[in-house]
Amino acid sequence: MTGLRVLTYNIHSCLGTDGHRLPERIARVIAACRAQVVALQEVDVNRARSNRLDQAHRLAHHLRMEYRFHPAFQVAEERYGNAVLSALPLRLVKAGPLPGPRFLEPRGVLWVEVEWQGRAWQILNTHLGLTPAERHQQLKALLSREWLGHPDCREPVVLCGDLNTHPRSGLCRRLRRRLADATARARRRHVRATFPSRFPLIRLDHIFVSPGVEVLGAEVHDAPLARLASDHLPLLAELALPGRQAKKSPSAEGE
Repeated sequence: MTGLRVLTYNIHSCLGTDGHRLPERIARVIAACRAQVVALQEVDVNRARSNRLDQAHRLAHHLRMEYRFHPAFQVAEERYGNAVLSALPLRLVKAGPLPGPRFLEPRGVLWVEVEWQGRAWQILNTHLGLTPAERHQQLKALLSREWLGHPDCREPVVLCGDLNTHPRSGLCRRLRRRLADATARARRRHVRATFPSRFPLIRLDHIFVSPGVEVLGAEVHDAPLARLASDHLPLLAELALPGRQAKKSPSAEGE
């Protein structure tokens, strides 16, 4: 058995860099990563542009996982937001909006709990705004008692998402006062940029963990299919708790 494999992936409404919107292709990319917990951003549910498909349900069905979806915004019956898929027992803890200007795209947070090796892991999935001002507001809310500071948000905690900023930004520095960047803590690393997927230049996608979590490995999955399936590449981290981690994953050797 390996550590807990957590994936964060902005799927761009399943719209690939070839212009085709194919949920099955996204599912194949996720399956190749062998993650037990998958945090997705930019998920369409019942939107005209996506042929009225419930992408969260379709992906979970393909991967034989449970899922929870939270719409960051909704217009009539069309919804768009974040989802968490899990091969482990999954419980919704909380979902809600993040602050931001009315004239910009609404943002939200999805908080679930998964059971792994006898412990309840708190998984938070988010997608922050495009401007520094709104990201500052949103980080302040994330760090408050509503979310990461909530009494029930106890170790082990994992924050995933597209933060729309790079690892050396002021926002990430502030976040590291509370959590650790999984890619910096990893024993084994194969971490490059995640955006844009065809020619990655910057890493906008992040996984942060609470201090007691050990990071066995971290990698950006940059296989040819992943470069085609979305405009982002997925980021994977393998996590454990001290004294509980199992033997190394064979696929991680040599990273």
